[in-house]
Amino acid sequence: MLTGILVVLGLALLVLSHEAGHFFAAKSFKMKVEEFGFGFPPKIFSKKKGGTIYSINLLPLGGFVRIAGENERLLGDDKALESYPPEERRKLFFNQPPWRRSVVILAGITINIVLGWVLFSGVLWVGSSDNLIVAGVQEGSPAEQAGILPQDQILNFKTDAEFIKFGKANGGQAIKIHIERKGEAKEIEVTPRINPAPGQGATGIILAGITPRPLGTALKDGVIMTWQSIAQTFEGLALIFNSLIQYGRLPEGIMGPVGIFSVAQESARVSIVFFIHLLALISINLAVLNLLPIPALDGGRFLLILIEKIKGSPVSRKIEIGINTTGLVLLLLLMLAVTVRDVMQL
Repeated sequence: MLTGILVVLGLALLVLSHEAGHFFAAKSFKMKVEEFGFGFPPKIFSKKKGGTIYSINLLPLGGFVRIAGENERLLGDDKALESYPPEERRKLFFNQPPWRRSVVILAGITINIVLGWVLFSGVLWVGSSDNLIVAGVQEGSPAEQAGILPQDQILNFKTDAEFIKFGKANGGQAIKIHIERKGEAKEIEVTPRINPAPGQGATGIILAGITPRPLGTALKDGVIMTWQSIAQTFEGLALIFNSLIQYGRLPEGIMGPVGIFSVAQESARVSIVFFIHLLALISINLAVLNLLPIPALDGGRFLLILIEKIKGSPVSRKIEIGINTTGLVLLLLLMLAVTVRDVMQL
């Protein structure tokens, strides 16, 4: 029960942080922010301050921010737009210059990247005294071929540095890895690669067990981990789109909300460090996903602003509404398909 609550709060933090980026950017430009909410309705508590309603809602699945004039324009609600007093209309989102709207839209993505870096750095600074934990296994790697699975615990190495050094020193030679899987001890032979692909290790095992590092080193290495995670997320998304276009199906390993919750809950049971590491990865994934130039996502809205800037006038509202509605429907259908598969696998 406590683990489930921790997972819900952790995942909610990532979404709330994203929305907080939009909120603080909009406030800094004196835009009219109508509501900033934690969770989703029904509403439990609210208080109005400085023209903004701050609310706590029943469903703790993140949060939301309502910037005046943003949704009304997308929905084509002219009556709602005209209801604002003349002195407030200059504070509406769509009346702001393109660069200000761009900053507000991209602020959520920026916060998720910064949060990912902070969490990565914290994991590297604190480290883990637990046995090494397999956070993931790279596709086509020696570890995958040998049968190593995520969440296996490696028993015969104490630190990630020791394991990585041993793997590099024994490229091309079979090594024995002692693991524990669901309470059962196993011995598995893996032959590390001599020349692994860029960004991949000799064995293809992604570790969660971390040796503590000085704060300065942790912050610097956190930047490297953040950049690597961004690159790997783009690579993963490219594989998804390629699979959808070529084969009309999602590749294996892609998870929706149900699958992510399940994995996060299991990681929290195994190790709090593992869980924080996973939250950092999810935060980076949220940032990259929102950056894609897909309608209804932040990247898609930013693309429309770029088009507006290039052509010298806003995109037709009718076209903008059509693009965003189509994008939202496609995203919901994709999410539904992924969720159904998650449930089937569970």
